[in-house]
Order: sequence, then structure tokens, then C-alpha cells
Amino acid sequence: MVSLFQILMLILDIVWFFIIAHVIMSWLINFQVLNLHQQLVAQIWYMLNRILEPLYAPVRRLMPNMGGIDLAPLVVLIAVYAVRIILVNNISAFY
Repeated sequence: MVSLFQILMLILDIVWFFIIAHVIMSWLINFQVLNLHQQLVAQIWYMLNRILEPLYAPVRRLMPNMGGIDLAPLVVLIAVYAVRIILVNNISAFY
């Protein structure tokens, strides 16, 4: 059962990393440090969008329109962190 806990924590860590990478990359694209006309940048950007959009879409439907500011990644990060805390506090259930 410990391995199940470790797998869940690994999945949460990977999701956390992808969200942070997506946020940083979106800032770099908006500040024109990165260019989507470069093939590698475009591939990474579209991959991150395809992975994270299923997580962001339900949050975006529930949140009010903020006028160009997307808070869905922040809400998903908080949710991932909350799930992580719940798992760590209930680790005894995995033994």
C-alpha cells in the first residue's frame, strides 16, 4: 500500500511541475521572450495545453470572468496541494 501512496504523490508532483511550467511558459510567451513560431516551443506549449486543459476547463466554468486574468492554474495548484496534504495526513491508511 505504501507504493500506492508513492505513486499518487508522484502523480501530484508531476501535475504540479506541469502547471508551474505552463504558467512560466505563458508569461514568457506573453512577454515575447519565447516565440510560438519556433517549432520546439510550439510543441511544448501545445503539449502542456492538451495535458492541463482537462484540469482547467471545469474550474474556468465555475469562476467568474476576470477580464483576461486566468486564475484557473492557481485554483488547480491549490487543489493539488490540498490533495497532497490530505494524502500525507492520512498516510496511516496506506499501511
